[in-house]
Amino acid sequence: MNWYDFWGTVNSLFILVSLAGVFSQLNTIWRRKQAKGNNQRPTQLLSLNQFTVSFLAYLSFFTYGYSIEPFNHYIVWPRLCAAALVALILLEIWRDRKTSQALLSVSLAAGCLVLAVLGLFVGETVTDEGKYISTSLIVLVTVLIAQGYYHQIRIIVNAGDTGAVDLRMSQFILAMDISTIAFALSMGVKTGWPLLLLAITSGVTKLVIMYLFKWVKSSPTARARRATGVMKT
Repeated sequence: MNWYDFWGTVNSLFILVSLAGVFSQLNTIWRRKQAKGNNQRPTQLLSLNQFTVSFLAYLSFFTYGYSIEPFNHYIVWPRLCAAALVALILLEIWRDRKTSQALLSVSLAAGCLVLAVLGLFVGETVTDEGKYISTSLIVLVTVLIAQGYYHQIRIIVNAGDTGAVDLRMSQFILAMDISTIAFALSMGVKTGWPLLLLAITSGVTKLVIMYLFKWVKSSPTARARRATGVMKT
């Protein structure tokens, strides 16, 4: 087994772990919905912006995986599952908030997911143009994911609370990001740089969010903001 296959297998395993993290977030929403006497919203403090961008990140990796030669099974199938789970989170956010923005996000996710899956069956091979498009999409999504997680971080800091944000999701996705960095390096920087760029960006934001779980418990500023109900988004 060469380094590519080794790190591809490791990355696939950690992606499965990250799927458990995304499902943990979804399960947190479901538990909050079912909790009796709970006055808090099921999706309280979850950033619609961040989850929309997370969906696009998973979907861009999915399309990138079947756009390159050879077809990268290590990237394609786990990311498709992750994109579907995040789409379910977007659906729950819309059900909870019933806003036009949430409806737009979940509709966009559903439409993009269908189109991306159909792309698997268009022609026997994917053209170089398809690879360039998917690579450009990953670069764009990297910028968007930095902005999206900044939005989630700002919500937590301004509220002094993590709300419905699930810690395990950040922990599991961070593990996936670290393995993705190793896998991208095994592919060679020329081929794997889009994965490397996005994984590093995602990993840094997860570290910040994990730190904030400690910050909200120990910071006098966080306690004061929770007491006064300050929340600026």
